[in-house]
Amino acid sequence: MKLRHAFLPALLLIAGLLLGGCRHDEPLPFRLTNISGHMPYLDFKLTDDHGKAVTGADYRGKVALLYFGYTHCPDVCPLTLAQLHVVMQRLGPLADGVRILFVSVDPARDTPAVMHAYVNAFDPHAVGLTGDAGAVEALSKRYRSAFTREPSSADGNYEVSHSSAIYVFDRDGKARLLATPSASRDDLVHDLHLLLDAGATS
Repeated sequence: MKLRHAFLPALLLIAGLLLGGCRHDEPLPFRLTNISGHMPYLDFKLTDDHGKAVTGADYRGKVALLYFGYTHCPDVCPLTLAQLHVVMQRLGPLADGVRILFVSVDPARDTPAVMHAYVNAFDPHAVGLTGDAGAVEALSKRYRSAFTREPSSADGNYEVSHSSAIYVFDRDGKARLLATPSASRDDLVHDLHLLLDAGATS
C-alpha cells in the first residue's frame, strides 16, 4: 500500500505533462485562413534591396509576410503595403520581430536600388527582394501564385497582373496563414500576436 502511495506523485506528474501536451497541440485560434501543413516552408535564393544575396533561412527567427508585387503597380501593391504599415504600427515594439518580404514580379525594372527606395517609403520592416526571372517564377509557383506581363503600351510601359495573397510564415519558416489585401487589420494584428508569442508552436 505504501509503495503505491510512493508512486502517486510521479503518476500525477506524468498525467500533468500529458495533459499539457494535449493543450499544446491544440491549434492556435487564428482568424485568417490557416494553411499550416498545406504550403512549403519559406525557401528562396534572391537579392535583397541592399544588393545582398539572401535565402529564406536568413529570415528564420522572424515572422515573415511574403507578398508578390512590383514597384510600378498602380493600385493593389501600394494599398497592401500601406495596410501592412498600419499593422506594423499597431504591433508597436513587437513589429521588430516581423519582416515584410516584397518580391518583385518585374525584375527587369525593379533593381535593388529601386526596390529599396520603394519599400522604405512604406515601412522600415519591409525588405525588397528581386532576382532573375527564373528564380522569381520558381518562387511564385512554389506558393501557387501567378503573374503575367501585359503587352507594352505605345510609350513602352507595361503592367504585370499578379496574385495578391499575403503568405504568413512563423519564426521557423513554416507557412501558417493566408491573407488578402482586404483582410481586417484587427485580424492581422491578432494573428501576428499569436505567432510572435515565443511559445506559439502549435
